[in-house]
Amino acid sequence: MNYTVGFGLMAIGLLLGISASISQIRNDIKRINTNVNRIAKQVVVPDTVTDELKGLLLEGERIKAIKKYREVTGFGLVEAKEYVDSLKETELK
Repeated sequence: MNYTVGFGLMAIGLLLGISASISQIRNDIKRINTNVNRIAKQVVVPDTVTDELKGLLLEGERIKAIKKYREVTGFGLVEAKEYVDSLKETELK
């Protein structure tokens, strides 16, 4: 019976340790995402690329515009989509 209680306490301790590690990882990811978003706002896309993106949008080639933006900046799909959508909303009206 003592072994069962000891094993149970060890398991609880292990689970608490894992939970703390997961919490730390989540905090690290939030911090990294915040830094990436700050950097993304500072990236300047050359005018020639912006003009090319506008041209693609005018031709109805939104997906190609997103792909081009990703190639130029190295950003992920979500960031590229947000940029192209904002470009479409602000520049092409």
